[in-house]
Amino acid sequence: MSNQVSPRVRDLDIVVYGATGFVGVLTAGHLAAHAPAGTRIALAGRSAARLEAVRTKLGVDWPVLVADAADASAVEKLAAAAHVVITTVGPYAKYGRALAHACAAAGTDYVDLTGEVLFARDSIDENHELARSTGARIVHSCGFDSIPSDLGVHVLHARIEADGAGALTDTTLVVTSFRGGASGGTIDSLRHQLDVVKNDRGLRRLAANPYALSPAPDEEPDFGPQSDMETPRAAEVDPSLRGSLAPFVMAPYNTRVVRRSNALRGFAYGRRFRYREAMSTGRSPLSPVLAIATKVGLGALVLGLSLPPTRFVLDRILPKPGEGPDERARREGHFTVDLFTRTTTGARYKARVRAKGDPGYAATAVMLGESALALALDRSALPASPGGVLTPATGIGDALVARLRAAGLEITAGAIDG
Repeated sequence: MSNQVSPRVRDLDIVVYGATGFVGVLTAGHLAAHAPAGTRIALAGRSAARLEAVRTKLGVDWPVLVADAADASAVEKLAAAAHVVITTVGPYAKYGRALAHACAAAGTDYVDLTGEVLFARDSIDENHELARSTGARIVHSCGFDSIPSDLGVHVLHARIEADGAGALTDTTLVVTSFRGGASGGTIDSLRHQLDVVKNDRGLRRLAANPYALSPAPDEEPDFGPQSDMETPRAAEVDPSLRGSLAPFVMAPYNTRVVRRSNALRGFAYGRRFRYREAMSTGRSPLSPVLAIATKVGLGALVLGLSLPPTRFVLDRILPKPGEGPDERARREGHFTVDLFTRTTTGARYKARVRAKGDPGYAATAVMLGESALALALDRSALPASPGGVLTPATGIGDALVARLRAAGLEITAGAIDG
């Protein structure tokens, strides 16, 4: 028996929780500028005074809702007030579990920016069946983690299916262009996960499992050991790709989201679908050196945050939660990711996702805001689903693709000639 809550009983369409934080303000600003007239939006957080200051800055008359992440009653009221809750309050393993659970229980759709494998796994275990019973769509990772990855494969699969060109096999996302700053929130999430797994071998194994977020791990293909720090040669990805490839810092999370999408869809991408991510270091003679330096640097960052003496130093150098680039840096940022695949019929295909704006801030605010608008306003265009803990592709799908294209993102897919 379904407990699905009628969408007609809600006073608000969207609540932005964490609206006084750096990304929260940017997301609220995007909604203020682009949400259709009549969309009922509220700002939420811990401080009424700070929320009112944001409201004044944005020039809107939206209501403000005060709720502390540790106050279960306030969080439940927040979840029951709207069709969709956006939260930018992380690390999500520390501050997000109660809100995700409250939304699942209330039949409220939910979007966040998590890139935390262990939090997402906990949310699946705690909320998936509950959200299915209420009809809630709990959609994690609606920013640079992991919309370009998840929707990139989504449109790639759709084009290949439309062409009757078989199923996907080896598929690799390559970050071919990137300009942006490191997110203090992302770094804080990494710190928290390292602390959690430090003395727990089981959690370390779970975090390293390539199918950690899969609903059917026993049905996943066995490709042997899969390390996100090992990258293929460019020519192995596609003959058209040049230069050297380095590990991509977000690959350990994004890859698991894409694999969850495939499994939630009954392995529609293919039973031989293998997904990887990497970053191009260009075509110059220094490209191989840069690839090695990137790999060493990422390893050093993780090691440095794991050891108390070096962590003490890094904590004073790295961006802190709530910090971010100035307006000019956000405006001048950009990213391009290209996804290459070969199908079971031997055809080669490529998808591209490209956006202007700092990936972790300006572009992420657009992606997060449009995810919420799609859930709140485009119900008839959403993928058929009883609810659950979903991914951007399985929870919002083509409705989000359409909105992001209208917002200025390039999202394309097609066959590669030759």
